[in-house]
Order: sequence, then structure tokens, then C-alpha cells
Amino acid sequence: MHVILSAILLALAILDLVLGTSFLVDPDSAAADFGIAIVTTHGESTLRGDMTAFFYVTALSLAWGAWKRRGDVMLPALGLFGIALTGRLINLVAQGPYEGWIVPVGVEAFHCLVIVLAMRAWGWPKKDA
Repeated sequence: MHVILSAILLALAILDLVLGTSFLVDPDSAAADFGIAIVTTHGESTLRGDMTAFFYVTALSLAWGAWKRRGDVMLPALGLFGIALTGRLINLVAQGPYEGWIVPVGVEAFHCLVIVLAMRAWGWPKKDA
């Protein structure tokens, strides 16, 4: 189970690294994939910085946690994806479903589920008292 969990986390880390890099290298195209249109250079800069940071921090957190099999290291990724999932669910309640909503909600929910499973399986490092 630990090997499978590590493999899934590393695959998610690679996905997040690719998504983050796409926002860094070609924010206009990456934004379009997320249903976002860049209107100004300020918007492009925001997407390039914020979305790259979101995905890179997640990728690093997942990869490190999977490599070391430590649940505590993945807390930043759980926070980021948990908040993103919460925002999407609030939007579904407030605005209703839109075409294609299931994919981003599913990806974020899957991230959260795998991270929680890994955190429960690997726990937190014990401190020497």
C-alpha cells in the first residue's frame, strides 16, 4: 500500500509541476484551459506568479512527502487543494453547475483524498522528548 500511495502522490506531483510550469511559460494558454481570459499585463503577471506558486508548492509538498513517507510534509498541499475545493463547491451552490465542472472538482477532491490517506498512513514524525 505504501508503494502505491507513494506512486500516486508522485504522479500528482508531476501533474502539478507540469501545470505550474505551463502557467510560468505560457500563462495565456494555461489560463484558457482553466476558463480564464487574461485582459491585462497585471492579470498575466498574477496568473504567472500565483498559479505557478500554487502548483509548485503543491508538487514539492507531495513529492517530498511521498519520498520521505511523512504526512506532515503534505499539509501545505492539503491546505491549498482543500481551500480550492471548498471555493469550487461554494461556487457550485451559489452559481450552479457549469459545463465541465466535474473535472476540476474531481481532481481537487482526489488530491485531498490521497493526501488524507497518506497522512493517516504515515502520520507525523515523533519528537524525541
